Amino acid sequence: MHHIYHTEGIILGSRNFGEAGKYYSVFTRDLGMIHASAQGVRKISSKLRFVLQDFSYVKVDFVRGKDFWRITSASKTNELESLSKRPETLEIMEKISKLLKRLLAGEDSNPELFADLLKGFFILEKTETMEELRNIEMVIVLRILDNLGYIGGGEDLKTLVKSPFEDELMFEVSKNRTHILSEINKALKETHL
Repeated sequence: MHHIYHTEGIILGSRNFGEAGKYYSVFTRDLGMIHASAQGVRKISSKLRFVLQDFSYVKVDFVRGKDFWRITSASKTNELESLSKRPETLEIMEKISKLLKRLLAGEDSNPELFADLLKGFFILEKTETMEELRNIEMVIVLRILDNLGYIGGGEDLKTLVKSPFEDELMFEVSKNRTHILSEINKALKETHL
């Protein structure tokens, strides 16, 4: 009998396979990045069809098979529902998703990164202006890179990566946008990915 892993996750993307299956990339709170399959999820009769949507925040159950993970059940959290409905926030979600899939190779739990990502997405969901959207995107990317060890211990970025993730951080970004972008680009170059 297989052990069932219960956790929360953000679906970062999916692709079809076979007649009605899908492969999912899910960043989970307890297991890290998981690549899992769900059989029959594209069938009209599938209960998971509307739950397992790209960029949704879900409660999900996994079973580890011999060679791969399988999603056995999932339910909505009813949070972050409108995040992927606006084109501006959907574009940011796609960029962040690509970055996470690039940087998170293994199945390592990173609860701090998961918490930062969720807080960032909650702020992103209620953000209105394009400038604020760009600012929150920068803070999310900066925190991803910091959590993964790519940002050094410079005092100038300490507020953005260590203080509680709240709306007020957007004002800090506005003051130092060029420097922050420079640090992000430098860190991305250092990843060699």
